[in-house]
Amino acid sequence: MPESLGLAALAGAALTTGLMAGLFFAYACSVMPGLAATDDRTLVGTMQSINRKILNGWFLATFLGAVLLIALAAALHLTRGGPVLFWTVAALVCYLVTLGVTMRANVPLNDQLDAAGPVDRITDLAAVRERFEATWVRWNLVRTVTSVAAFACLIGALLTRDG
Repeated sequence: MPESLGLAALAGAALTTGLMAGLFFAYACSVMPGLAATDDRTLVGTMQSINRKILNGWFLATFLGAVLLIALAAALHLTRGGPVLFWTVAALVCYLVTLGVTMRANVPLNDQLDAAGPVDRITDLAAVRERFEATWVRWNLVRTVTSVAAFACLIGALLTRDG
């Protein structure tokens, strides 16, 4: 393996994973606590809008690119073994959990929120919020922890890489 390719894959994996960890962290420590202090209409309408706007090329390239780059970095370091491979595989496992939580918990909750209809036509905003908010926040905290752990593992891989 060309050394520069392995390093580039690790660096790209760390960058994209760090961006995703930062996004989930921002929701955990600012966006959702801020929305928690608002009324039902504001929370539901804001989250519906965010959920539509986040599905863009930049987000998808980073969200899915992270797992692809981690997997590539692991594959490029298979013959090398040692701590770099250990940290990279650990990052892959952590980020796969992040993907799983997102797809099995947060996305279905986002879809339910969207299916409730336009905020000005929802008759019981409190019930819609109740079904969404606490569960979404809890699962976002899980994916925050797992993506930060993946990022930390990739830093470990970069720091133990000797060539």
